[in-house]
Amino acid sequence: MNTIEKKTIGKMIHLYCKAKHGTSHALCTSCAELNKYAQRRLSKCVYGEDKPTCQKCTVHCYSPEMKERVKEVMRYSGPRMLLHSPLLSITHLVKGLKPHKPIG
Repeated sequence: MNTIEKKTIGKMIHLYCKAKHGTSHALCTSCAELNKYAQRRLSKCVYGEDKPTCQKCTVHCYSPEMKERVKEVMRYSGPRMLLHSPLLSITHLVKGLKPHKPIG
């Protein structure tokens, strides 16, 4: 469920961790915790595969602290994703253009 979103946030966290924390292949403890949290939240998303981008989502599933951490990661990694993972980036951008469907 939400495999594209899981790959996208995972890649974003890896890019962020490598640049900000100097890691190479493995994530630091803090970023590994954030990735695990994000992956778990995506697995439990009420929208399933029809999940909108986080920016358009009406269901706020992250705790305030984790939401801020993910925003920081996205601000840094978002612009860099086109270079590192163009397919994931374009897929995410296209998905963000689609109208949001309400639950139900």
